[in-house]
Amino acid sequence: MTPRGEEYLESVEPKDDLKVRWQEWHEKAKKEGKLKENPTEDHKAGLRTMQNPTRRHIVENLGEGKMTYDEIKEKFDLNDMQARLNLDMLVDTLYIEKEDDTTYVLTPRGEAFLVNVDPKHL
Repeated sequence: MTPRGEEYLESVEPKDDLKVRWQEWHEKAKKEGKLKENPTEDHKAGLRTMQNPTRRHIVENLGEGKMTYDEIKEKFDLNDMQARLNLDMLVDTLYIEKEDDTTYVLTPRGEAFLVNVDPKHL
């Protein structure tokens, strides 16, 4: 875990719940080979993904609860190609995950993003 990640975990309120969930999620993602080998590359991919305002707004909305593919398409006025591109990037960088074939939810990484980013930048 990077020093920044550790600082985040120590600052979160209520920190025990999110810290435990983040650690469990991180270990699971590591075992499943979902994390990039190089933490710097993982960080760069995350930054590239979250530079896009549509993706930030998708994460923000998923912070309020799960959404289906069609709900996301409609809410953000996306065509199929745009929806797949944005959702695939968020899944690949582990901010969100598919709960089933059509439903998306936040991961602890996505929750951490929302906790750490000033809402005016979303």
